Amino acid sequence: MREVAVVGAGMTPFAEHFALGVKDLLPLAFAECAASVDKGLRTADLDAAWFGATGGTDGFAAGILSDALGLPELPVTKIENSCATGNDAVRNAVFGIASGLVDVALVIGADKLRETAQRDLLREWEATGADRAWDYPLGPFTPAGFALHVNRYLHESPATREHLAMVAVKNHRHGARNPKARLRFQITMEQAMTAPLVADPFGVYDCVPQSDGAAALVLAAAEVVDRYTDRPVWIRGVGLGLDSVMHQHKRDMTTFPATVRAARRAFAMAGLEPADVDVAEVHDFFTGIELMSYEDLGFADRFEGYKLVESGATTVGGALPVNPSGGLKCKGHPPGATGIAQCVELFEQLRGDAVNQVDGARIGLAHNIGGPTAVAAVTLLEGPR
Repeated sequence: MREVAVVGAGMTPFAEHFALGVKDLLPLAFAECAASVDKGLRTADLDAAWFGATGGTDGFAAGILSDALGLPELPVTKIENSCATGNDAVRNAVFGIASGLVDVALVIGADKLRETAQRDLLREWEATGADRAWDYPLGPFTPAGFALHVNRYLHESPATREHLAMVAVKNHRHGARNPKARLRFQITMEQAMTAPLVADPFGVYDCVPQSDGAAALVLAAAEVVDRYTDRPVWIRGVGLGLDSVMHQHKRDMTTFPATVRAARRAFAMAGLEPADVDVAEVHDFFTGIELMSYEDLGFADRFEGYKLVESGATTVGGALPVNPSGGLKCKGHPPGATGIAQCVELFEQLRGDAVNQVDGARIGLAHNIGGPTAVAAVTLLEGPR
């Protein structure tokens, strides 16, 4: 396979973009991405595009990207894989370039979730992300479904609600400095612990804000990288993992097998180990997911993830900073764009240009899980050589 690198990256702020539609957000993300390509980018250089979108209630056809960017000749493949959509779009573009069929690819994602009443949005997401015959009719809306996992995890491990609050406080501290984040304010442990309950054990500050936004990457084969930059960020590994949708079919609620499988594949492809990772963007749709994912990704032994956040290892300045962007928790979560936005953050981190820069970062990891826990994607990146 040919090596693949990221040569450009950009995104819109994640926010409530009531005045902007998807056709507005896509060009904004693409423009910032193109401007970040050190030696310039011509749209004629693009051989293909992979477009990540879950689409809220309307759905987005692949042709909307051609309309928005004015590129009718560009072949576009739409990717939809729940919250793993963005990193799965990266994965598919990597395969296209590594195979030799494509030299330069655009990976772009967008979603508009704030145009729809929350009750209608949740109803559609639960109907498409849960098992229609069992889970959805029984009413485990997203916070409740993940609460089943996290409550069991808290029961079996030494972790407590205080450790969930520590994750929230950490990510708010990081996100407060990120100009692209939706929730740019810090919180205290007391605020996190006493916030209104959404679904036990999750309070308001344990939950992600649904958002609008877009993010974009330009990927290039090693043979043509020099045309675009002398500081490429290399994609070392990609992995996708699956698991059962229905909670009734899960043997162990204290782990997410989809993440374990995705990470195993990505690390094997990269020839790396979890100990090699210097900075990570981990799916924190709820704070408990981040805590459990430390173990599934190999950063901590079973039931010892709490030690990382308790010691400060996962904060910027610690041994393994997690979510220096603020994570989904503070940056926001338009699912089609989220995984791509994680890679935008890591592109900047590994080139030394990030807002919350991690000193000496060489290897970065991006991770998403969704569906609600049936699919996960992991991307491993390496800084300029």
